[in-house]
Amino acid sequence: MVDRRRTTYVQSSRWLTDWKRTQELAFLNEVPSVPLQQTLRHLQAGLAAFWDKRARYPRFNSRRKSRASAEYTRSAFRWRGKMNTPLNIVWSRPLREGAEPSTVTVSRDAAGRWFVSLLVEDQTVKPLPPVAGEVGVDAGITSLLTLSHPVPGISDEEGKVANPRDGQADRRKLAKAQRNLARKQKGSNNRAKARLTVARIHARIAHRRSDHLHKLTTRLVRETQTVVIEDLSVRHMLRNRRLACVIFDAGSGQFRSILEYKAAWYGREVIPVGRWLPSSKTCSGCGRINTTLALNVRTWTCPDCGTEHDQDISADRNVLAAGLAERYNACGADIRPQGRPPGKAVGDETGNLTGDRENPGPFRAGRMSKDSCPADVMRRPRWGCRKGRIQRVVVAVGEDLLGLHASGGQRGDRGLSHGR
Repeated sequence: MVDRRRTTYVQSSRWLTDWKRTQELAFLNEVPSVPLQQTLRHLQAGLAAFWDKRARYPRFNSRRKSRASAEYTRSAFRWRGKMNTPLNIVWSRPLREGAEPSTVTVSRDAAGRWFVSLLVEDQTVKPLPPVAGEVGVDAGITSLLTLSHPVPGISDEEGKVANPRDGQADRRKLAKAQRNLARKQKGSNNRAKARLTVARIHARIAHRRSDHLHKLTTRLVRETQTVVIEDLSVRHMLRNRRLACVIFDAGSGQFRSILEYKAAWYGREVIPVGRWLPSSKTCSGCGRINTTLALNVRTWTCPDCGTEHDQDISADRNVLAAGLAERYNACGADIRPQGRPPGKAVGDETGNLTGDRENPGPFRAGRMSKDSCPADVMRRPRWGCRKGRIQRVVVAVGEDLLGLHASGGQRGDRGLSHGR
């Protein structure tokens, strides 16, 4: 964008040719043209997302602080060519036979290590066979994750996944390296060496965290068909200075991003639940909301039904019930049959009840009153939000679906769900 006007990639590519001829930007001739053109394409994609109000205005990377990288398309590199000098390359995984990379990205991280990323189309990634399993996941601090029910090979008998605390193991070593860096004079060679030491410690912590999250999400996707998670705002949670270190060390945002793309690969479903759902304060037995429950209270007893709850486990059950309620309509039918992605209702998914109240006939998706609900269909209340107040809405569901019982609420408790 120049002079606050929208520009296209073709226009910016023409300007790139003019910029190379100037004396101030003559250093652009020192690099190949393909990485520069790819940078303009990325800039155009960022500006398009900004104008569509899907992202913020793109920020320009710093030459010192940003990750140095160059992207080459198929016309800018030669695959399986001969080289005069061999390179000491360590492969992360072998390529499939006949795989031809379409894009090659060369990058260097803060620790001074070079990486070459190859983009190939892998035909072996196919959806897994469907399995019977639905689980609610609640991210925590003491436990990395808490599941609504135990899953063998993933959690313990209570459904909790231990937090490895990858950053705590090297905390003393990192603090010592940072103190050593602070003593060095800016611009000196010793400061550059000390900075590399700090960067290597950070990289080791990040690799351990990423390795554990990849193994955990792979097992979770293979063992379950549907995963219900909370839509947490990790960016705002990090504003808590006392808990920011442990929240960042848990990697909740990275866990969700990895889980979502692996679920898309293998034909699983990830259902996010609104962040304003009072899952931790709601009794999973009777639905009472304990508004006076503090954060440091991990176990509590419901005053109405007398059920003793573990705060994390009770929250998982509420998250699972709220997430599954989003999949079913007023008649208890699945709005996404056979794993079909959300879209326009077709066939028997549209319409209302057929028959009369005395002799109800087969029913389709649509609104259904309390009196016209068939006797063999169980009615469960569902979270709904209308005009800023939480309401109790009756939803007919199957016997295998947990129900959330709640009524009342205060203005401002929005975003629980979109139930009618």
